[in-house]
Amino acid sequence: MNGESHTSDDALLLASFALGDAVFGIDAQQIQEVAKVGEITPVRHAPACVIGIRNLRGRVITVLDLRIRLELGSVQIGHDSRVLIVEGEGEPVGLLVDRVDDMIAVKPKDIMPAPPNVNGVQNRNLRGVFRGGKRLVAVLNLATVLHSDLGQGVTQEKLNA
Repeated sequence: MNGESHTSDDALLLASFALGDAVFGIDAQQIQEVAKVGEITPVRHAPACVIGIRNLRGRVITVLDLRIRLELGSVQIGHDSRVLIVEGEGEPVGLLVDRVDDMIAVKPKDIMPAPPNVNGVQNRNLRGVFRGGKRLVAVLNLATVLHSDLGQGVTQEKLNA
């Protein structure tokens, strides 16, 4: 099944979440768990999107601000903020999001390419988009989001300078 989640009617099962006003989804099979934000320890000289590390039941997890990674600002941690735990390059990684929504079943044929005016980091990280009811959902390519070029040399300290 090519590593993709499928329901009985051959639909891809996506976990949807919000980053600001935008709705995104990733293959639900790629999510190990959803956790509350908890205490995050900053890491000096890390790329800007790496907000720190946290201990989750004995595992040290690097936490990325997904909004910064996608150049959409930064997550303002609130009551609804969550960390999606996924695996990146053999290690657990947490993706900080504004809010977790619901599961969406979508047929792979209904995922269309990203519009041509979406370029840069967003385009590189999208598998495509689809209309889920009244909303447009951007489907992330987790492999490119987690690629090791995180932040391309921009650190949190450089942003604060």
